[in-house]
Amino acid sequence: MHPLAEKYLRKDLLPFLFCPGCGNGVIVHCFLEAVDELGVVKDLALVSGIGCSSWMPFYIKADCLKILHGRTIPVAMGLKLTRPKRVTVVFTGDGDCLGIGGNHFIHAARRNLDITVIMINNQIYAMTGGQVAPSSPLHATTQTTPYGNPEMPFDGAKLAIAAGATFVSRWSTAHPRQLTRALKRAMEHRGFAYVEVISQCPVQTGRYMIGTGQPTRVYEWIKDHCVPANKYDALPPDEKIIKYKVGDFLQEDRPEFCEIIQKMNQKAREQLAMDQ
Repeated sequence: MHPLAEKYLRKDLLPFLFCPGCGNGVIVHCFLEAVDELGVVKDLALVSGIGCSSWMPFYIKADCLKILHGRTIPVAMGLKLTRPKRVTVVFTGDGDCLGIGGNHFIHAARRNLDITVIMINNQIYAMTGGQVAPSSPLHATTQTTPYGNPEMPFDGAKLAIAAGATFVSRWSTAHPRQLTRALKRAMEHRGFAYVEVISQCPVQTGRYMIGTGQPTRVYEWIKDHCVPANKYDALPPDEKIIKYKVGDFLQEDRPEFCEIIQKMNQKAREQLAMDQ
């Protein structure tokens, strides 16, 4: 067994329940490498919602919370406000985060809450049968759009930046080293950190959108459709629609929500003491 797995995984829960060829195993590995380099496993608090990717935290030897669909971020907020020293990480899918959880997502970014949101984007509602998702590409064929998706997809990274996130990055399972570095920087960052991972789902995305359930071919599709930022900007508009821009997009300092709340509480206590 790999040393990271030996050190951090709950071996009694193995093997993973993920389908063959799923990108979740790569993401777990990258996350554990970042955790190991930072040495924060004892301070980790992992929160996850509903979906294939949301099962990842439960294989890790750390405190975990399993939350209703779309409600991971408000629970993570309550956890962070009451236990501000915990390294709070949310594992969520594109449907969980951008669909039913979209309102919580944008307001946590606006507040600059000190959590890391890892959004795994496989472009479809995978666990529930392959329905169209907020991230599904234009014209994508899914179980609920058999003649093609008529809607433009949400760009989670642009949405995070517009809402006020202070760390934004997007990589794919075909970029494990870059992803590990991004996850490490995100957990070190003081503020709302968003890391999107373009990941393969051979069973749903592969079968319905790409036309193949072969894991290697779906992985090659991921590699072909994820373009570094400098090359992406030079693409023609019609090609940008079908490709993903990957890279580290934003990192800036801004007052963090927990710190603001703590200062307000201190001010209220001082005012109360003066009134008495």
